[in-house]
Amino acid sequence: MNDENETLRWPTNLDHAAIVERLVRARAMAAEAGLAELAARLEGVETVPSAEIGSKVIGALTWIQEKPEHLAITTQLAMVAMNLKNLK
Repeated sequence: MNDENETLRWPTNLDHAAIVERLVRARAMAAEAGLAELAARLEGVETVPSAEIGSKVIGALTWIQEKPEHLAITTQLAMVAMNLKNLK
């Protein structure tokens, strides 16, 4: 089997708690990487309404898209973005 063509499978059924958990993880990763602005964009995700979580995720993805050296954080945010439809 050729691994080059294997499709990456991401969960698309994350619930609100799982989305928040990934955002908290992304915020910690950003802080550890010295990306204070990105970490600040993700502040308060534990308590804000779902619509605001969506805005924070899109803003964070927009901010980090010019920084390919932070792929792990971008991946976490992209996975969350694919699940925003599940927020209630």
